[in-house]
Amino acid sequence: MSPKLPVLTSKKLIRILQSKGYIVDHQTGSHVFIKHPSRPTKIATIPFHNRDLAKGTLASILRQLDISVNDLFKML
Repeated sequence: MSPKLPVLTSKKLIRILQSKGYIVDHQTGSHVFIKHPSRPTKIATIPFHNRDLAKGTLASILRQLDISVNDLFKML
């Protein structure tokens, strides 16, 4: 059983992903599109609002980027 998802803002999540090599592809309105240079077809959409990400949204972003919850905790 994987641990619970942490409470993160989109700004904090983007900063964590950028420290691991992900880059911001582009932004359209209030959504940021992020990808990794070694896997350019894997693009995740992150809503950029001034509140915490919903747990389902965070889980969806992690699924889009093939990152497990354990890997996310290692990145923190």
